[in-house]
Amino acid sequence: MAAKPSSQSKTPPASGDGIFSGDHEIAHLTGKDAGSDLGDKLKVFKTSQFDPDAYLTSKSQTMSEKEIRHLCSHLRDLQKASAEEMRKSVLANYSAFIRTSKEISDLEGELISIRNLLSARAALVHVLAEGGRVDSLSTAREGLSEEDMSNFERKEPSKIEKWCEGFPDNLDILLAERRVDEALAAIEEGEVVAKEAEEKPTLSPDALLLLQNSISEQRQKLAEQLAETACQPSTHRVELRSAISALKDLGDGPRAHTLLLNAHFKRLQHNVQSLRPLRNSSGGAYTSSLSQLVFSAIDEAADDSFYVFDKEPAYASELVTWAVRRTEDFAHLVKRHVLSSLVASGGFRAAADCVKKALGHCYLLEARGLALCPVLLKLFRPCVEQALRAYLKRIEENTATLAAADKWELSYPPVGMHPSGKVIAAQPKLSNSAHKFNSMVQEFFMDVNPLLSMQLGSATMEGLLQVFTFYVGLLMNALPGSIEDEGHLEGCGNRIVCMAETEEQQLALLANASLLADELLPLAAMQLASVNYGGRNDEPLRRNDRQSRVPEQREWKKRVQRSVDRLRDSFCRQHTLDLIFTEDGDTRLSADTYISMDGHTAEPEWFPSPIFQELFMKLNRIACIAIDMFVRRERFASLLLMRLVETFIMWLSNDQTFWADIEDSRGLGPLGLQQFYLDMQFVILFTSQGRYLSKNLHLVIKNIMARAIEAFEATGQDPSSALPEDDWFAEVSQVTIEMLSGNANHDVPSPTASISAQSISSFVSHGREL
Repeated sequence: MAAKPSSQSKTPPASGDGIFSGDHEIAHLTGKDAGSDLGDKLKVFKTSQFDPDAYLTSKSQTMSEKEIRHLCSHLRDLQKASAEEMRKSVLANYSAFIRTSKEISDLEGELISIRNLLSARAALVHVLAEGGRVDSLSTAREGLSEEDMSNFERKEPSKIEKWCEGFPDNLDILLAERRVDEALAAIEEGEVVAKEAEEKPTLSPDALLLLQNSISEQRQKLAEQLAETACQPSTHRVELRSAISALKDLGDGPRAHTLLLNAHFKRLQHNVQSLRPLRNSSGGAYTSSLSQLVFSAIDEAADDSFYVFDKEPAYASELVTWAVRRTEDFAHLVKRHVLSSLVASGGFRAAADCVKKALGHCYLLEARGLALCPVLLKLFRPCVEQALRAYLKRIEENTATLAAADKWELSYPPVGMHPSGKVIAAQPKLSNSAHKFNSMVQEFFMDVNPLLSMQLGSATMEGLLQVFTFYVGLLMNALPGSIEDEGHLEGCGNRIVCMAETEEQQLALLANASLLADELLPLAAMQLASVNYGGRNDEPLRRNDRQSRVPEQREWKKRVQRSVDRLRDSFCRQHTLDLIFTEDGDTRLSADTYISMDGHTAEPEWFPSPIFQELFMKLNRIACIAIDMFVRRERFASLLLMRLVETFIMWLSNDQTFWADIEDSRGLGPLGLQQFYLDMQFVILFTSQGRYLSKNLHLVIKNIMARAIEAFEATGQDPSSALPEDDWFAEVSQVTIEMLSGNANHDVPSPTASISAQSISSFVSHGREL
């Protein structure tokens, strides 16, 4: 052993100086130089600021693993050699050790006598301070002889007094060795002894006072030691629990609970500081790791709190307040490092994923009675709503881009657009932009579903209505002449879209809007509601909430339908204008058409007016196109045709110039009245055969016919002499329908002289009622 260190001392140390580099040299240093050298090397260990961990770290930073292993092995050898050397020294000096021990025992007896004397003096000072028992003590002392006084002072202390004298030293030892449980037991034993001494005079007043002071002092020392242990970051969780429990047993529960929460907070702070968000990441990994750290720390703190303090209201309230603060800190970190950048870039899906992960960890604490999700939702809601608006805006921009290149030709969705990746017969036919719009809406609902617990249902439905209204505005802009239309929707006026020139393309616009409004969007809304209210324990409350939202959903559907109605009305108004006006701006429907008929001598050929024949042919073409385009939605096609006829007839009914000329003094003649009557009967016939004659349309036509008859009567003529039987009008109208349909072989009958006075009077009376 001696040769090995000697050979190593000739080589320079591997790293550093002091005990790590010179430990091999210490083994063989001798003489005066060795003593001074060793003293210099040991100075560093004698300072009060010596930190073993820091010293070890500083010396071992540049050492290799092999050198550290060699050093550890050498230190173990030195430890064994030191233990052996101590054993030999004890055996060699055993007699001197026994003699020294006896001298120490005698010295302890003298120290006890001195302590008793000091105790008596302290008791006397205490009595003087309290102003009592001085006289009795003096009298008792004066009554004793000099020999008794000597015996009194030399009296052997009792067993309990001896215990009290050793009590402070024993506690000091227990505290120094951190034997907390034994120290607590000793303090409790001391309190029992003090209580018994108060009830029975087993101790003198001064000894009792010293015992009580010692208990209080040692209790304070133990409390400070436990608090210091709890504040150490390296304290293990089990040791932390023991320290907090001991501090609570000492009667300082509020401080113990605060220290417990602070300890978990410091540990959480240390873990969070070591976590850094990745720059090129969406933030999901950082949010998941951070939420796991935070809510796990809250869970551990709650577990320790309930373990030590049970569920006492005061401590439970402090725990909840602390947990809420930690949740707020977590939310601020996520907003600063993740959500702010995602919101700025429009990353709604990534933001929703981050919030979902955070809520997933937060929900686990509800089993402990910590409902922190409302706090988290309240803090995340503004960012999520901002990301939601950005997402909807991006849908609008993408839809506008697609509408600018859409040819408005209906087709089935491309393969891969449906979730199953297959095209099935039940899938609807839409144009390219409508398919993509529907796909983006479905993706939108898939992304927003995890966030429905944030009460975003209303905002989501409102956003869906907003983007649909925007898309309908684009469809309205695609109609010819819509630029001049005052009713086009706000926000779409400056958008460039591909114009729908043909009737097929224009009906495709209506097919897009009607199918989205009637089937696809309500279906998505129903799925949203089912996810929003499904799978939770509070089903009765959810059922009531769902019932309360039924009127809101009805109103939402009405608003969606109103957007489609505006597109349909724009379509009908545009086609009505195309029928009534020429490209040069001249009108095809004027009162002169009827007034001028009586200026000719020859009897005209009785057919409905050309403009009404064009109306029939247009409606017939639209009906044929709608059969293929509105499959399983015949009702919408009928409503469209009905609305188109109503728009045309309402234009005629409200044309003040037309009726001013009709009701003029020169007004209608017999032939003009007959032609006008034939036109109206023609409209009634083909609309009833096509099953799009509405009650409102029928009433308006009857009112128009009655108004024309009243204008004719105002000229002093008898309408009974001008109008043939109703069967003639029906027959002429039917022949015209067959001729325009391409399958007519009948001659147009001439009007007979027999007049239906009853039918005329019924129209007049009905018109007056209206």
